[in-house]
Amino acid sequence: MSAAQEREPHFVRSFERGLAVIRAFDADHPELTLSEVARACDLTRAAARRFLLTLADLGYVHTDGRAFRLSPRVLELGYAYLSSFSLPDIAQPHLERLVAEVHESSSLCVLDGDDVVYVARVPVSRIMTTTITVGTRFPAYATSVGRVMIAHLPPERTDEAVRRGRLAALTERTIVSTELLRAELDMIRDQGYAIVDQELEAGLRSVAAPVRDGAGTVVAAVNIPVHASRHSVESVREDLLPRLLAAVARIEADLAVAAPRR
Repeated sequence: MSAAQEREPHFVRSFERGLAVIRAFDADHPELTLSEVARACDLTRAAARRFLLTLADLGYVHTDGRAFRLSPRVLELGYAYLSSFSLPDIAQPHLERLVAEVHESSSLCVLDGDDVVYVARVPVSRIMTTTITVGTRFPAYATSVGRVMIAHLPPERTDEAVRRGRLAALTERTIVSTELLRAELDMIRDQGYAIVDQELEAGLRSVAAPVRDGAGTVVAAVNIPVHASRHSVESVREDLLPRLLAAVARIEADLAVAAPRR
């Protein structure tokens, strides 16, 4: 008997094939054509097309009409795992230590499409007019965490994020030019951190650094937001950034132990 014939009666073969399509994408194959997916999953082109278009309709796959790639929404499928292993849990004690050192709030965020989502946070005081909690979303282009994560995407995805983004002026300082934003992202990529000065909200400055997994992929970012009356841009860079980078290094070390590269 074949492996398929030995499956239990409850086994849903089409569901298995749909998961196989998702698993066909990996670090070495972030983008695949229909034919490549069909070959990788041992499917007919017609079947592969149905699975891919269904995943696209559900928001788990993006396509330019020729190639396909996973969208950040796929992270939802691993949410239960992340919350049990867990990236926020790993980061939380390091955020608490960082906040105790700098006496400012700190958060861990992930990128979801054009937004950043807060997944862990240690507040010390309310410095924004909008209350921030786990699950809060902000437009990525106007935040330090968003920019540092966009800057460290593969180049083609960074370009797409800039092209796709709706660059609205949230304050008089917000960058709304795609050319200026690209230049800013290039600088962030080179220096390894982002500082955003009152672009999301007047009076708010923020510094952020990327968090990498054991494979070196940026999976999140940590920030320290401050009120402009308490810290100049120079103070943020000289006093807060070194402690932020040290906290991120500790998170990455624990993350590598919790989820070692295979």
